[in-house]
Amino acid sequence: MSAGCIVIGGGHAGISCATSLRDEGYTGPITVIDTFVGLPYERPPLSKDYLLGLATLDQLVIRSSEFYKLADIRVLTDSKVLTIDRTTRTAEVLSRGLPMLLEYEYLIFATGSVPRGLDVPGAELQGVHRLADANDAKSLAEALTNSENVVIIGAGFIGLECAVATYKLGHSPVVLNLDSGVLARVASQPTADFVDSWHRSSGARFLHGTSVSEIVGEDGHVTAVKDDSGNVHAADTVIVGIGALPRTELAKSAGLDVDRGILVDEFLRTSDPAIFAIGDCARYKSSRTNELMRLESVQNATDHGRAVAATIAGRPRKYEAIPWFWSDQGALKLQIAGINAGATDYIVRGDVAEGKFSVFCYQDEKLLAVDSIGKPADHIQARKLLAARVSPTHDQAADSNFPLKSLIAK
Repeated sequence: MSAGCIVIGGGHAGISCATSLRDEGYTGPITVIDTFVGLPYERPPLSKDYLLGLATLDQLVIRSSEFYKLADIRVLTDSKVLTIDRTTRTAEVLSRGLPMLLEYEYLIFATGSVPRGLDVPGAELQGVHRLADANDAKSLAEALTNSENVVIIGAGFIGLECAVATYKLGHSPVVLNLDSGVLARVASQPTADFVDSWHRSSGARFLHGTSVSEIVGEDGHVTAVKDDSGNVHAADTVIVGIGALPRTELAKSAGLDVDRGILVDEFLRTSDPAIFAIGDCARYKSSRTNELMRLESVQNATDHGRAVAATIAGRPRKYEAIPWFWSDQGALKLQIAGINAGATDYIVRGDVAEGKFSVFCYQDEKLLAVDSIGKPADHIQARKLLAARVSPTHDQAADSNFPLKSLIAK
């Protein structure tokens, strides 16, 4: 009998891989090991409905306990892998305080990422929050209901989604952002300009190109944030959303190749052919740009899981999926297909004033990515165009009446 598969991590990547293994016909034992006490749950709602108390953790579970039982997938919660012995293919596990030794045929790292910490004096004061898990979201929700002054550090997806929650609770947060604008690393300039304006009209006050020099406190609790210009911003709640770092410590201790993520090949294999890495923790070579990249998105995580499951089941599948992202910021719905790095031209399609438009990002004549706000149909077509490696002309992209689907072979 096979020693089976061990999946380290119960996020979207890990659960996708475990369930896809069964879908692919894999019959060996499958064990998912997760540090959280309860069943694995969805992460995106933590900064939205869960933060606002509109969803419970029970409503966010990815799969029910009955599903895992019927699929014969063992899920060890409140558990941690301590060491991995690649020679004997065993993992030392501490599960709810009890040690155990598990054998594996294949091992999958789905360890995810951890929010990047703020390296300034006062960063550990009470009232300074990061959003890594449901416990963090619960703590932040309680703080926001009793806050008078909120400062958000960072204007990426997490910072902006949390900002929406503060508006709904009656706050007008100050947002300190090191980058030159909102969503600077993921969205086109026309999209970023619109998002910036929308949030300002909702109550946010942005200070772009601004870093934090100190978190000021009294009796162990935050009272203000000082920026690099010496300005002091009153705060009893601070939200830090400045990116994330991959969880690679265990992989590194096991002797795997690690460099700003766990390095994998086109099949998502690590430097050990019996071990894979998927999701936020994996750094892989893009089939489009031929450059190493690490993505933090549900799509990337779940598609990674499916690809590895197919490979383990005997149908090797290179990872070639088109990246796509979304961010629900109240009434503002942003969808992104592709990666716009290297874009030289931006073509707007639709009506920016109405908040229903898409931005086609080109490198000369080659389509790299499409941002869509309030245009879900454009987003779907963009994913198809990118997958087919088809680039509309600039004139076609700009013409809202031109049928993009006509460019895709049936």
